[in-house]
Amino acid sequence: MTRPKGTAATFTVPQAMQRAVFALQRGESREAEQLCRAVLGVTADHFDALYLLAILAGQAGNPSEAAALLSRALVVRPTSVDAHYNHGVALGELGRTAEALASYDRAIDLRPDHADAHFNRGVALGDLGRPVEALESYERAIALKPGNPEAYNNRGVALSLLGRRAEALASYERAIALKPKYASAYNNLGNLLWNLERLPEALAAFDDAIASEPDYPEAHNNRGLVLAGLERHAEALAEFERAIALKSDYADAHYDRGNALRELHRHGEAIESFKRAIALRPDYASAHWNLADCHLLLGEFAPGWQEYEWRWKLEQREHAKRDFPRPLWLGEQPIAGQTILLHSEFGLGDTLLFCRYAKEVASLGARVILEVQPPLVELLSELEGIAHILPRGAPLPAFDCHCPLMSLPLAFRTDLTSIPAAIPYIRSDPARVAAWHARLGASDRPRVGIVWRGSTALKYDRRSMNLAQMLPLVREGVDWISLQKEVSEEDVAALASRPEIRHFGDELRDFADTAALIELTDLVVTIDTSVANLAGAMGKAVWILLPYNPHDWRWMLDREDSIWYPTARLFRQPTAGDWVGVIDRVKNQLAGRYGVGG
Repeated sequence: MTRPKGTAATFTVPQAMQRAVFALQRGESREAEQLCRAVLGVTADHFDALYLLAILAGQAGNPSEAAALLSRALVVRPTSVDAHYNHGVALGELGRTAEALASYDRAIDLRPDHADAHFNRGVALGDLGRPVEALESYERAIALKPGNPEAYNNRGVALSLLGRRAEALASYERAIALKPKYASAYNNLGNLLWNLERLPEALAAFDDAIASEPDYPEAHNNRGLVLAGLERHAEALAEFERAIALKSDYADAHYDRGNALRELHRHGEAIESFKRAIALRPDYASAHWNLADCHLLLGEFAPGWQEYEWRWKLEQREHAKRDFPRPLWLGEQPIAGQTILLHSEFGLGDTLLFCRYAKEVASLGARVILEVQPPLVELLSELEGIAHILPRGAPLPAFDCHCPLMSLPLAFRTDLTSIPAAIPYIRSDPARVAAWHARLGASDRPRVGIVWRGSTALKYDRRSMNLAQMLPLVREGVDWISLQKEVSEEDVAALASRPEIRHFGDELRDFADTAALIELTDLVVTIDTSVANLAGAMGKAVWILLPYNPHDWRWMLDREDSIWYPTARLFRQPTAGDWVGVIDRVKNQLAGRYGVGG
């Protein structure tokens, strides 16, 4: 019988393979490998030697070699269930997910009750973005092996992706019941509870994850996110820093740390944290975006405008990017004699702020077409510098180039000394003013317009308050005009109880009506919303009530004036959430201005 050579003693091939198996069982990997290689020196297609070497390669962290050896082994014995299964494992570790899936499918074809193959098949399908099929595989794995906590945990992930949150919750809880110190399941449970806005329970889940695995960077970071959601930003910062200490290249933790520092008004440090996140992940759009916000808040406009262009890479905004057949203009090429399309982006307030640049663009010799949100078309129809205005969604005329309105400060290299300041640049329609004057009637008292809430569509809205919080301002001696169009259910009752506030709601057909009402006021008191921008652009006296951390960078930090609107005055919360302090200050200022209340 042929005997393998190259070992300390000489054995037959079956003896060598038997000794190799025993060596592997004893943990003597080197001897097992030498014996297998000696066998292959005699029989190059020996299945057991190829298979055992592949297992050794996998254990040594060499999935590439394991995959290659298993490919050879499967040529010899294509019906080996274990070889197909382990081939899938190696291919999965190499990121060759579709090939791994094919290997698991083949193993299952050969042995339909292979629970681990069904489980790994689910993992591969999940990685391929196929959660429905992944869920089916996990459920099959659970049916075959009911006590597998990993299968319940992964089943929960698939259910979460499919929006079946109650079932996902139960699946995570079952995984934890089977494995009480299951840190990953606690972490996934915490994420689900976070998405359900059950923050105290999410915090408890992340506490359990960390208790089970103290050095779990993702759990520390997620705990920080919940603390931030609970407005406990100093504690959140400590968690993000713990996550970074455990995993220094954790880009998300550096990003989240930057957000916590920003909330704590440590903007210089926040900038460095966002930069670190970007260094680790150069295409990290949210980090670029928040870096822009910090630079602009601090008046560092040059880097701020550059980073601001990353807004189009944000996941929630990618669909809003306009792909035109004509080139984007950012101020680098002359445009004299050309037609340029300036187009709005998101908020009405943004359009009202940046439409001032239409005159600057026209001064370069261009013909300006302005596309804006439908409620602004009538209001901006007489804006200086534009040749034509149209609502967003209408057919576009021919043009040579285009620029989003919010990119115009970059195009003009705007800094603190070069903000276009021809105020007013928005004017009310005399006919509408006359109509509203007739509607309001004459008054010998000062008129004050008020706005207390932004769009009800905004989920987390720190800038807004409810009407009850603003009511301490409403005293005799003033004609109070509600400029609020959208009213929440809780504010309807408050309005009904205070008939001295004249509310028009849906009678405000568009912003031309709002502008006409503003024209008839002596002062506008508003939270940070489009009305604040409109009043400022009209050159009207406007007092803007701001949260501790401004909703928008345009109001900058620690200022009572606005670089954009000379007639604006800013009233800031002294601490997060303190509208009472703001309202008290405004009430005192109103008393001094008009001699009312006090």
